[in-house]
Amino acid sequence: MAQMTEEEARALEDEISRNPPDVAGKPGGFFTDRRDRMVILDALSAAYIKSVAEVAHKTPAQIIGEMVRERIALRVEA
Repeated sequence: MAQMTEEEARALEDEISRNPPDVAGKPGGFFTDRRDRMVILDALSAAYIKSVAEVAHKTPAQIIGEMVRERIALRVEA
């Protein structure tokens, strides 16, 4: 692994000083914050979403998002 030069280290320190990372986040951590997104599916639904995602080269989350948007659009049109 290459070592940083003194000049690169100073530049990085200046950058971090001007733009400190937000490490506080929300209470509970990364996974706890996303717990409300977790949904348990039955085996048929999970298999269907997985197969559609594989064929479309998308993630299951993208497929679910598309399905939800389609349902919303149908309700808006009605």
